[in-house]
Amino acid sequence: MSDADGDEEAVTANVDELLDRVGFDPTESALTRRQAEVLALRQRGASQSAIAELLGTSRANVSSVEASARTNVEKARETVAFAEALKAPVQVEVETETDLYDVPQRVYDACDEAGVKVSHTAPDLMKIVSDEAGDAISGRKVSEALLVGVSNDGSVRVRRSE
Repeated sequence: MSDADGDEEAVTANVDELLDRVGFDPTESALTRRQAEVLALRQRGASQSAIAELLGTSRANVSSVEASARTNVEKARETVAFAEALKAPVQVEVETETDLYDVPQRVYDACDEAGVKVSHTAPDLMKIVSDEAGDAISGRKVSEALLVGVSNDGSVRVRRSE
């Protein structure tokens, strides 16, 4: 057995302890216990084959469980972003064909009107919008309508609005 195999065994040996330590509760999570186990082990460097051996299943099954877990995590993120957008006191609709360089001023104006402080410079705000919008931004143009929400604490969330 190589050192790498020994390291992987150490990682996989304490999955229950790891989930307990990070506070995993299957009754409160969008993940099943098995999905949480697989993600936790993968995050700590265990291979799908080693996880399959530990869990008494196939590598293909571990791959499927991991893919489902990652999908569920993304859905949970989207749900949180949706809920935050609903309660954000500042909501700026950005129409298609808007120049990305025009977005910060529109957000600042809406925040001033609502009495909300944004602690981002215009370049930072453009980066946040661009990063969160993904392929809804093409070059400097908004190619899909967006909703930029700003919470009372100044955090910014971006969602596609169509």
